[in-house]
Amino acid sequence: MRAMRIPRVRRLLRWMFMIVLCLFVLLNLHILVNFQPGPADSEDGYHFSDFENHLKREQPHVQRGNSGKRMLHDSEGKNNSVYNSPRDFLKPSDEKSKKFEETLLIISHDVYSESLNKLVKDIDFCPVLQLFFPNTLQLHPKSFPGEDPKDCPRNMKKEEAAKVKCQNFEYPDKYGHYREAKYCQTKHHWFWKLNHIFETVTVMKNYEGLVLLLEEDYYVTPDILSVLQMMQNLRNKECTECKILAAGNYDKTQNYGANAGKVEVANWISSRHNMGMAFNINLFKEIKKCGTEFCNFDDYNWDWTLQHLSSKCFSAPMKVLKMKATRVFHMGECGVHHKGKNCKPAEKKETTQKLIDANKQHLFPNTVTIGGYSGLKLRDPKPNGGWGDLRDRQLCLSFMKDNSSLH
Repeated sequence: MRAMRIPRVRRLLRWMFMIVLCLFVLLNLHILVNFQPGPADSEDGYHFSDFENHLKREQPHVQRGNSGKRMLHDSEGKNNSVYNSPRDFLKPSDEKSKKFEETLLIISHDVYSESLNKLVKDIDFCPVLQLFFPNTLQLHPKSFPGEDPKDCPRNMKKEEAAKVKCQNFEYPDKYGHYREAKYCQTKHHWFWKLNHIFETVTVMKNYEGLVLLLEEDYYVTPDILSVLQMMQNLRNKECTECKILAAGNYDKTQNYGANAGKVEVANWISSRHNMGMAFNINLFKEIKKCGTEFCNFDDYNWDWTLQHLSSKCFSAPMKVLKMKATRVFHMGECGVHHKGKNCKPAEKKETTQKLIDANKQHLFPNTVTIGGYSGLKLRDPKPNGGWGDLRDRQLCLSFMKDNSSLH
C-alpha cells in the first residue's frame, strides 16, 4: 500500500507543477498581448522615446492566437510615404485556407506607427509576433545609420571630402559615391531579421521547417501554404540541391490551367526568384557562414548580395524550385527603386483578385510536379555600390554577434 501511494503523490505534484507553470505562461501572455503603447503619432513627427520604450517592452516574443507553428511567414513593415494608410493584411476567406490558423506570422517593422500597430493587433486569423528593427532611420534621423549632417554628400569627390573633413570621407563606394541612408537600411533590416528570427526568437528554437519571406506590398493566393508544403515534399524527393522555393514569379502571363501544379528547376537568379522566397535554417546557416562576405560586398541590395554569395561563397550555386503559376503578386511599382511611378496598389489588388477568382478551380492542386528545367546562369554580379561606408559594414557584422543564441 505504501509503495502505491508514493507514485500517486509524485503524479499529484507533477500535475500541480504543470498547472502553476501554465498559469504563469498565460499571465505573461495576457500582459504582453494587451500591451498598449504610448501616445499616438504627433503632427510634428514620431515620439522616439515612445518607440524605444515600446521596443524594450514589446521585444519579448509575443505570440497571439493558436500557438501552432507549421510554417513561418515574415512580412516587413516598411515606411513608404506614397501610401496614406496601411493596406489590409490578407485574411483567408476560403475554407481550405485553414493552414493559416496554424501558421506563425512574424511582422518585422523598420518604422514605428500607431496605425500599423492597431492593424496588427486586429489580426485574428493566426498567431502573430511583432519585431522592431532597432537601427532605423526613424530613431536616428540625424545620426548614423540615419542621415548625419556631418556625413559627406553622395556626389562629393573624395578629394573635396578630404578637404572639408566630412566624417566618412575615407569611405566612398567603388564608384566614388558616399552612402545614402534610405537605401542602406533595407539590407541592414533584412540581415538583422534573419539573424534575429533564427537565433533569438524563442518560439523558433529547434524549428526546422520553412520560412516564407513576404514584403508588405505582396498579395498571396489562398493555396500558398498548401502549395509550399507540396513543393517542400517534392524538393526532398527530387531536388535536394534546391535550397530555395519560390512561390512567386514575374511572368507577364499566368496560365493556371496548364501550370497550377507545375514547378521549374532553375539556377537561383535574384531578379527572377526573389518574390515569395521560402527556405529553412540550413540556408540561413550557409548565409551566416558567409556573413563577413555579405556585410563587406559593396552593394546595398540584399538580394544582389545573396546572388554574389551563391556564386562565390556557398558550397555550390543555389538552385530553386519556382512555381510556374505564381502564388505571390506584387501590388504596384512602389518600392525603393520605383519612386511611385505606377503606384496604384488598390487597382492592382482588384485586378489580381479577379485573376485569382477566375482561376479558383485550378488552385489547391492535388500534386506538384517538375514541369521544366532552366539552364540560364548568372555570373558573379557586378556590385551596384552604395555600401562602401565602414560603419555600414560594421553594423551589419554586429547583427551576427549581438544575439543570445538558443541553439
